[in-house]
Amino acid sequence: MTAFPSSADHPPGRAPKRALAKSHRHHRRPPFECIALLLQGGGALGAYQGGVYQGLAEAGLHPDWVAGISIGGINSALIAGNPPETRVDRLRAFWEGVTAQYGEALGEWRELLTRGDLARGLWNQLSAACALVHGVPGFFSPRQPPLWLQPSGCVEATSYYDIADLRPTIERLIDFDRINSGETRLSLGAVNVRTGNFVYFDTATHTIRPEHVMASGALPPGFPAVEIDGEHYWDGGLVSNTPLDWVVESQPTMDTLAFQVDLWSARGEFPRTIVEAMTRLKEIQYSSRTRSITDRFKYSRKIRNMIASLIDRLPADMQNSTEAEFLRSCTDHKVYNIVHLIYRTRKYEGQSKDYEFSRLSMEEHWRAGYNDTIRTLRHPEVLERPHTLEGVSTFDLARDGRE
Repeated sequence: MTAFPSSADHPPGRAPKRALAKSHRHHRRPPFECIALLLQGGGALGAYQGGVYQGLAEAGLHPDWVAGISIGGINSALIAGNPPETRVDRLRAFWEGVTAQYGEALGEWRELLTRGDLARGLWNQLSAACALVHGVPGFFSPRQPPLWLQPSGCVEATSYYDIADLRPTIERLIDFDRINSGETRLSLGAVNVRTGNFVYFDTATHTIRPEHVMASGALPPGFPAVEIDGEHYWDGGLVSNTPLDWVVESQPTMDTLAFQVDLWSARGEFPRTIVEAMTRLKEIQYSSRTRSITDRFKYSRKIRNMIASLIDRLPADMQNSTEAEFLRSCTDHKVYNIVHLIYRTRKYEGQSKDYEFSRLSMEEHWRAGYNDTIRTLRHPEVLERPHTLEGVSTFDLARDGRE
């Protein structure tokens, strides 16, 4: 088991707390019943979510509900499984531990060898290749004996890597008693291999254990399915890579401020090469139609609110009818702010960006998440209750402005 460096050493790339101006520190809770943090899957890109959480934590925005899939599930468990004052340090400890040290010994030559998009692209490809060959410390390692020497019918014959090292990592960094205390709700998305059904392991209905976290990130054929109570589960990203619909459609409904943190952008340029086409394929596949889910939700909320308004204007005898009572049960006057924070890939990042675990890239991803969060929180309307007919406001302020 690889030793994890202490986050107290202030590693390069950590966003300093002084970067958050006083005007962006929010001491009073926003006027919502629930603050939700929704974390998409994306492998090595998940460091971006760590930076987002640091920005939110410094602003005093601690989530009541964290939902994640794949690497988002691991980050979610790290947040829910630690007290607010140590969450950033635990996230840092995880990401410092799993990011390989390739090239650290190059010292002053590192900047020269990674300067410019071409050189940096080659650096990233080398780092990704090292992860493929050697694995990632505290996360996964090449299967021994190799996949093709494993007997047919065993779980070991279904994946290239062994994820046994991940269990002690998360057991050391996550307090599962805290998770299951219900202090912060946690939801982890996974897929039942036998039935193909998408499921959520949720503290509202489950006792969460390390295997639930591991199952959420068990993406085949790289990683094996994880057995839980006699069933086997794969990465939830195979069906849906965002937990947005699980949170906003959950009952009972609540006024919700949701930070939707995506590692894959649905928008992108037309590819010029086969490598760019493979990259674009991943982005489209794993962005999981976040915007369409948001649009559909806004439309359904508009219908519900209009029905509620109509029922309120009905004569008394009609308001007490069976039909009106049923329709009333389908409506409410809850409001939602959905704040999108989306990682925008850099030109030199190719189709291997989700398994490129270099420390250099981790630092960049973390800083990007932190800075996007700070830019977003400069807009006070993000934390204000919406006044639209549908009761839903959506934001993408880090780059594009309000939708």
